[in-house]
Amino acid sequence: MAIGKACGGRLQTAEQLCGREIGRFGEALAQGGPVTVSCTLQAPLFTDVAAEAGADALVTYANIRETAGWSSNSAEAAPKIAALLAAAAEVAPAPGTVAMVSQGVALILGRDEVAIEAGRRLADHLDVTVLLSRPRDVAVPRRHEFPILQGSVVSAIGHLGAFSLRIDDYAVPSPSSRRSLEFGPSRNGATSTCDVVLDLTGGMPLFPAHDLRSGYVRADPGDPASVERAIFTISHLVGEFEKARFVDFQADLCAHSRSRITGCTRCLDVCPTGAIAPAGDHVTIDPYICAGCGSCASVCPTGAAAYALPPADALMRRLRTLMRAYHEAGGRNGVVLLHDAEHGEPLIEALARYGDGLPANVLPVAVNEVTQLGPEAAAALLAYGAVGVRLLVRDRPKHDIAPLRRMATLADTLGKALGYGAADGSPLVALIETDDPDMLATALSSGTVGTPAPIPAAFMPVGPKRHVLQFAFREMHVAAPAPVALVPLEGGAPFGGLDFRTEDCTLCLACVGTCPTHALSDSQDRPLLAFEESLCVQCGLCVATCPENVITLKPQVDFAAWSQPRRIVKEEEPFDCVSCGKPFGTRSTIERVIEKLHGRHWMFRGSAGESRIRTLMMCDTCRVEAVVNEAFDPHTVPERSKPLTSEDYFRARETRGDGGA
Repeated sequence: MAIGKACGGRLQTAEQLCGREIGRFGEALAQGGPVTVSCTLQAPLFTDVAAEAGADALVTYANIRETAGWSSNSAEAAPKIAALLAAAAEVAPAPGTVAMVSQGVALILGRDEVAIEAGRRLADHLDVTVLLSRPRDVAVPRRHEFPILQGSVVSAIGHLGAFSLRIDDYAVPSPSSRRSLEFGPSRNGATSTCDVVLDLTGGMPLFPAHDLRSGYVRADPGDPASVERAIFTISHLVGEFEKARFVDFQADLCAHSRSRITGCTRCLDVCPTGAIAPAGDHVTIDPYICAGCGSCASVCPTGAAAYALPPADALMRRLRTLMRAYHEAGGRNGVVLLHDAEHGEPLIEALARYGDGLPANVLPVAVNEVTQLGPEAAAALLAYGAVGVRLLVRDRPKHDIAPLRRMATLADTLGKALGYGAADGSPLVALIETDDPDMLATALSSGTVGTPAPIPAAFMPVGPKRHVLQFAFREMHVAAPAPVALVPLEGGAPFGGLDFRTEDCTLCLACVGTCPTHALSDSQDRPLLAFEESLCVQCGLCVATCPENVITLKPQVDFAAWSQPRRIVKEEEPFDCVSCGKPFGTRSTIERVIEKLHGRHWMFRGSAGESRIRTLMMCDTCRVEAVVNEAFDPHTVPERSKPLTSEDYFRARETRGDGGA
């Protein structure tokens, strides 16, 4: 059977595997190998059975019913079913986690009785404090069950279990308050620490992307239903919680800054939650605040920020298996639909139940967040034989999709330049922004498919993100229907070369010292500057550092340069030390310095000047020995004439005998 052959495993069919045939599932587990179940309806049942057998790590699931079987052209869906089953068996490593501990200390922000009532309802579950901002005519509670204070939050930092808020206009209520709460003298600069924050002020949120900040719950005080949901949510935020570490970060690869000169700021520009901050030569990513959108990993050109759910190479292996099984089962013109499970799966299931279902050539792949995807994913899919890549996002996305748009545009530009595009210019890589299954169906059926790779690639991506990206780009070029050597890109692209005005370059090598990816390098044997284009991320640090302003960024992908070793940009003859013969510096630089100083500067005039000129022709070791052995100070200045005094004037007059005439 084509499906079983393409999957690469042993295919078994059943009518009621979740019922009277459940024993067959146990028998499959007993064999000790991985098991893929092609239905997700009874996944909890199968998971429980596997857990009892101690084999829960062996089980994966693929929903072939809604994604393939329930379709108007299901008769053609066999290659798609094979691809989905094969891809499901590719298991990614589990990401690391961080722990957040909440003791239930809650700060409720508000303006009136709504906040006090929320505090009253939560007092049995949490350690509550209510902070009222500019309260007016707030009724005095019958009993002081929890603190009610006055104050306005001016700044806030933190996350679930570790919030810190700075409060101005802080005051405590007067015990003699009668008709309404009255507060005593206020002060600024108070600090409040708490585990959770319930914001019922109705004003501006305390944090960017506030709905993604763990432990911060906000509701419209004028909407009782919203307040109820908020109270329910925050009442359950007590205990220890594990959060995935979405991004793995390697500081030594970061191209943010060198020598206090700012280079790459791509991750800082796209982070919606403020989890990323500068920290010297690199940035830091706070895993407690990170919401997992993956935009930083998508735009990071060096691979310093790499998404971990799953890692880039694990995702590439899954896509490789998907396309390989699809082609081996006879599939053609495959279009890959990438989506997140929370948004994409309900749309796909609704389309299957109430519409025509997905087309037989559309292969859905669920990822944690669509915004995590970088250009390496699209490049690999085109190399593997896909004729299109679609990215399904919400009509009102919870994350900023501007970086995703730029990624899609970049991948589309590269794909079309290499001949993967359709004859009518339809996009190869495009976003579908909808919450409507019918609009999804329309988007998938519109336009024509691209041109597949004549011989699909079969490379196995392994390693960190930047290596995976370089590999994917090279393979996309090798498999291209109409390869070209160079593709120009728009400014700001994370790939490119450098233009050098070599006649003005002094080989000071400041650019080498500041290059974070070692795209620029030198040699210990001769004065030279070399450049390896595949490593350049267009951070601009070399441009900002060069004292002669001879470097210009050139955004592009030069596939010929990517396939070659480093090229020498400039090389000069070294200057040999006149004392020991050791080469140091460049001959042109030393000679230019001597020409400018010899006889023109007071330090290099006369016989002493000749000695000092000679020290300029020595290496650092011999120069020190010359100064010590010859006992001269290279900074000694000629003795200045003594100033004339009145006594000197009269003495000189007497000597002349002019009598003052």
